[in-house]
Amino acid sequence: MAISRYRLALPFLILGAIGIAFAPIFVRLSELGPVATAFHRLFLALPALWLWLAIAERNTQRSQGPRTARDRLGLAAAGLFFAGDLAFWHWSIQLTSVANATLLANFAPVFVALAGFLLFAERFSRTFLAGMAAALTGACVLMGKSFAIGADALLGDILGLITAVFYAGYIVSVARLRARFSTPTIMAWSSLVTCTALLPIALIAGESLVPVTLYGWGVLVGLALVSQVGGQSLIAFALAHLPAAFSSVSLLLQPAMAAVLAWIILDEALGPVQGAGALMILAGIVIARRGSRAAPAALPRAAAGGP
Repeated sequence: MAISRYRLALPFLILGAIGIAFAPIFVRLSELGPVATAFHRLFLALPALWLWLAIAERNTQRSQGPRTARDRLGLAAAGLFFAGDLAFWHWSIQLTSVANATLLANFAPVFVALAGFLLFAERFSRTFLAGMAAALTGACVLMGKSFAIGADALLGDILGLITAVFYAGYIVSVARLRARFSTPTIMAWSSLVTCTALLPIALIAGESLVPVTLYGWGVLVGLALVSQVGGQSLIAFALAHLPAAFSSVSLLLQPAMAAVLAWIILDEALGPVQGAGALMILAGIVIARRGSRAAPAALPRAAAGGP
């Protein structure tokens, strides 16, 4: 069973990246402000996530929730890191270009690797580091046409980098939690914390929380189910079976997929330079994979409660 889950981990991680690639599309189509949209991403996902957890607990005939203060602190940290990621990214979008905010937020692999090195004494092969560099370079090429540096957008650019730090914290937290908890446990509890944290931020920002049309509600439901329940859950599953640093590099597939989806759905131009950047990201992921191979037995085991 562990071997089969290990083999599913990378395909699920890629599917998760595709799921979260839809998030910018849904945010662009939403009738609400960016933080209110982020709040509904979590709020509307909670019923599905808690139903999933209830089914998992019934199947195992035991509670899968936190039992100790350490458990609660870990799940809360993951939720707060994700809330910071969404809040700072949406704030960054308001103060700099979408290209700048997206590119800088995708520097999370650098901070994941730094956290692994400084906090957990992890060591990375030259092959992995070369793959990460190639993937990051590809992301720069992909977004480079729209990227611009200017003093008037400096604060927004800084917030974009802070977004990367928070998303790195989320990835590292979930990777560590997966040694003790199942995917539905982490998703249900951390999403509840994120939702609770985002509500006052949306209210302080003065954004409306109620879409005015059924179309607006449909966009929010799509964001919740596709990007949160689908995308983030698949990523959480994969983090039990793949190194966090490699997973963060693989998630650079998200801006490439977002560019393709924007081309298809929003009719945003996608030229040969952007295509070359996307191919560089894919090549970097393949190289990083070769430099971070680990036997399934050496990977942290998921909680007994489920995948």
